[in-house]
Amino acid sequence: MPEIDFTTATAEQIAAVEPGEFIRIVKEMSDKDVKEVMESGNRGPIVDAIFRRMPELFRPDRAGSTTATTHWSITGRPDGGADEWTVRFADGTCTTVPGHDGDSTLSLAMSPVDFAKVITKSGNPVMMFMTGKIKAKGDLGLAANIANFFDIPKV
Repeated sequence: MPEIDFTTATAEQIAAVEPGEFIRIVKEMSDKDVKEVMESGNRGPIVDAIFRRMPELFRPDRAGSTTATTHWSITGRPDGGADEWTVRFADGTCTTVPGHDGDSTLSLAMSPVDFAKVITKSGNPVMMFMTGKIKAKGDLGLAANIANFFDIPKV
């Protein structure tokens, strides 16, 4: 598969990138490149593709009996706002919906660069929280373990 340029790709091309390839591309990008892409017109399709893939990568065996509603805010949108998503864990499933829906067990807010580090497991979320790069409110134990609920492809 040819290398995809996230700044010029169509929403359909972004959605078609396999999770392992997506993570490989993001891991190879510098923080500056990630920031640039997330300031482009493709920010929405990229964030959308990430959250819509979460249920595919979810590992119920790792989540156990966890029942939680998490609200995610990816800050730094070009209009000054944030991309907001709800990720729910219940009965061994993971579901995602755009926007903040319902009461949250955990709310997370981070920049696009820090979000890229969290989803590719190239950053330490606990250290990122302790240094203020990730803002978390609610169940901090869940915050420390949530990345383990997903089978992030190794690249």
